[in-house]
Amino acid sequence: MVVPHCPAMNDNDDRLLTVEELAGFLDVPIKTLYAWRYRGEGPIGFRVGRHIRYRWIDVEAWIEDRIAGTCHPRVAQSP
Repeated sequence: MVVPHCPAMNDNDDRLLTVEELAGFLDVPIKTLYAWRYRGEGPIGFRVGRHIRYRWIDVEAWIEDRIAGTCHPRVAQSP
């Protein structure tokens, strides 16, 4: 499995990631990506024919949301 490089390093923000590449980058099983997609919890992906692809910009936005805590609805935040 090939792990993609950070797009900031190669200025290729328009590159599309395969499920396998994204799983390698995030270090999660491929099945986890499919489960997140089914539940609407993971990065935004789209179909190209029968294949799922992810845009770097969407993956980065999803990671930033996770870091900021906006994707943790079960965690109560202090007023």
